[in-house]
Amino acid sequence: MQNNWWKINSEISIDTPFLAVYQDRIQANIDRLIESVNGDTQKLRPHIKTHKIGEILDLFKTCNINKIKCATIAEAELAAIHEIQDVLLAYQPVGAKKERWIALIQKYPNTAFSTIVDNLDSAKALNQIAEKNHLKLTVYLDLNTGMNRTGISIHKNWKALIDEILPLKNIHFAGIHIYDGHLKGDVEERTAAASNLFFSINEEVEAINKKLDYELKIVAGGSNTFPFYATQKNVECSPGTFVFWDSNYQTNLPEQEFKPALVIVGTVISKPTNTTLCVDIGYKAVSSENPIDKRLVILNDENLIPISHSEEHLIVENRGKNEYVIGDTIYAQPYHVCPTCALYDSVQVVNAAHEICDQWQVAARSRKINI
Repeated sequence: MQNNWWKINSEISIDTPFLAVYQDRIQANIDRLIESVNGDTQKLRPHIKTHKIGEILDLFKTCNINKIKCATIAEAELAAIHEIQDVLLAYQPVGAKKERWIALIQKYPNTAFSTIVDNLDSAKALNQIAEKNHLKLTVYLDLNTGMNRTGISIHKNWKALIDEILPLKNIHFAGIHIYDGHLKGDVEERTAAASNLFFSINEEVEAINKKLDYELKIVAGGSNTFPFYATQKNVECSPGTFVFWDSNYQTNLPEQEFKPALVIVGTVISKPTNTTLCVDIGYKAVSSENPIDKRLVILNDENLIPISHSEEHLIVENRGKNEYVIGDTIYAQPYHVCPTCALYDSVQVVNAAHEICDQWQVAARSRKINI
C-alpha cells in the first residue's frame, strides 16, 4: 500500500475536485519535525500559512508545539481560537490592519501576540495606537537578507533602527525576524549561504544583548533553511510546508524526509481524443503560478502528462498503455501546496485504513474570521 499511499479505498461520493489529507502522514511529519530539533519543541514556531486548519493546530498542541507564525490576521485569530499560546504575525500591520491587530489582541487576552516592523514610521504608528488603547505591543525587526520582499536590508544600519525603536514606551522589542526563502540549491549550498549571513547577524545581536536587561530572540528561516537553523542555539525555526509537503520540496529538499500528505482528487470528465483525457483539476483547483510542468504530478500513472490547463479543465496526454474511461478517479500531488490549500473550503481526512473519516475546514483561507 506504500506505493499507492494516496488511494482511497472507500467509494468516493464527494464531488471532485477535493483535497484529501492523510492522518498518519501528517502525524509522521510532525514527529519528523520534532526529531529534527532533537525533541526541543521550544525551538519550533511553525508557519500555518500552508494548512490554515484548526485541527492541525490541535495536533501541534498535543505534541507540545505551542508557538506559531502566520501571515494574516485570520490565521492569527484561528490560532487564538485554538488556544495557541504564542502567535507571531510575520506581516507588518499597516493601514486598517493596525486597528484589526489591536482588536484581535483585545479579544484574545490569553494569547501572546507579536508582529514585525521594518521601519521607524511603522513602529511609531504601532506605538501610537498601542498608547491610545493602553497596550504594549511586542515587535520583531524584519531583516532582509536577500529575498527583497520585506524587511530592512542587512546592508543598511539596522542596528541604529533598533536603537530608535527601543525607547518607544508602548513597544516591547523582542528580537529579529529573518525569512530567507530565496536560498536554493542542495542542502550544503543552502546551509553555507544561510550560515554566512546568520553568524554575522547573530554577532551583532549578541552585542545588543549586552546593552539590554533581557535577551533578544531570533525567529529565522522557512523550509529551505530549516536544517541549518534547527542546529542553532536560541533560534526559533518556522517551516510550514512540512505538514503536507509537495512535489516541489520532495524534489528539491530531499534531505528533510517529510512525506507527502495531501492530494487533489479529480475525475476524468471527457476523452477529447484517443490519447488525451480531460480532468476537473483546473486553475481553480491547483496553484497555477508555475509553468504547466510544475503545477501537479499525476500519481495514478507517470505516463499521464499535463499538456493544457484552463479554469476548470486539465488536459493530460496518456503516453502509456493503461486505459482510462470517463468517471475514473485521478489523484494528483500539487507542486505548490500552500496556495493550493487556500483554494478549498475544506479537506477530506483519510485514516490509516485509507477511508475518508472526517472533514476539516480550512477556516483561515478567509481573510476574516471575526476580527
